[in-house]
Amino acid sequence: MMGIPWDDVVVIQQGKHPDEPSIVTVNCPDKAGLGCDLCRIILEFGLRVTRADISTDGRWCYIVYWVVPHPASLKVDWESLKTRLLSVCPSCLFSYHFNQQSTTPSPPPIYLLKVWCVDKKGLLHDINEILCNLQLSIQRVKVMPTPDGRALDLFFITDGMELFHTKKRRDYVCEYLMDALGDRCISSELQLAGPEYGHMQGFSSLQPAFAEELFGSELLDKASLHPLSQDMKTLKKPTVIVDNSLSPAHTLLQIQCADQKGLCYDIMRISKDSDIKVAYGRFSSSVKGFQNIDLFVQQKDGKKIIDPEQQKTFCSCLKEEMLHPLRVIIVNRGPDTELLVSNPVELSGKGRPRVFYDVTLALKALGVFIFSAEVVRHSTQERQWEVYRFLLEESSEFPLTSSKARSKIVDKVRRTLMGW
Repeated sequence: MMGIPWDDVVVIQQGKHPDEPSIVTVNCPDKAGLGCDLCRIILEFGLRVTRADISTDGRWCYIVYWVVPHPASLKVDWESLKTRLLSVCPSCLFSYHFNQQSTTPSPPPIYLLKVWCVDKKGLLHDINEILCNLQLSIQRVKVMPTPDGRALDLFFITDGMELFHTKKRRDYVCEYLMDALGDRCISSELQLAGPEYGHMQGFSSLQPAFAEELFGSELLDKASLHPLSQDMKTLKKPTVIVDNSLSPAHTLLQIQCADQKGLCYDIMRISKDSDIKVAYGRFSSSVKGFQNIDLFVQQKDGKKIIDPEQQKTFCSCLKEEMLHPLRVIIVNRGPDTELLVSNPVELSGKGRPRVFYDVTLALKALGVFIFSAEVVRHSTQERQWEVYRFLLEESSEFPLTSSKARSKIVDKVRRTLMGW
């Protein structure tokens, strides 16, 4: 490991009191997209990056993240976080339960978790929270309610610990879930997913206006079905300045944007998928709801970004993703009302962590009942998207024909997803 002790590859210094950020330090050989992979895992554990310093010479990197749980009451399994971060560091000889001989490990197998339960308001979020605590990532969901007040929930999941090949881990997950849900859970079973997983690919057709808002690439100045509330509009005006005069080898990007959950992940994801290498980066602490970010970057070939068109394309992509990293709308589907949430998928095929968790949390807080839900993938010419579909049930508190009630739901879901 090139002289670096095993315990020094990832070091986590926990905050001494609830208001103090914990510090995560990563010191290892570099690889393409490492910053994105680390930020995704941090986000998956429910942590928000409040500040970051990134430094690499292309062969070795040193990264420091200041992180806080979001919400503050969240209990973080720091040992599991460290193990997961180590698993993506190139220097790690530790196999972490899978063979890492290849530089691009094969994706973990998909398992099907069937949960037969008594359908109650907020139950879907409670199950999701349990799965997150078990380090399980939801790839697809299908919720099928029955007329007698029960529901069959199908969760297509992957195991962050990569231990589903052992019967002990599978049995533990089912037992933990049933114990946590108590009398709400009738039965649960876990098995390797079959052909039914492939059948859940794709997305039925949408009206062009809805499709444009969910999957469009230029929403910055367009009218929206659900416009941002005034305080969000004022806050969310990202700026990106390109400077090629400061460094002989790197292009400096100076970014100012709203502080939001997943911001570090979004910027590193866009850079990774655009073949832009971040040699040095500083994410400064939030001031009055804004973050200032300085990134010294190069193209894949090691050159600066000189071409004006390439600069414009990359800056537009950054602004778009900072303003609309997730799209949220409510539409009529025949007689039903459907909440739709979409987010872009990484080129590697990985989706955004904790979206299902946050949406179900927001709906539970509002007291909105979810009749059925599913997660699917949708491909456009430009990219692949993850789409979360929730059929909502009418109630006296939230008459879904009311535009005011719909706007309240969209606003609450957006704010929860963005960490506001």
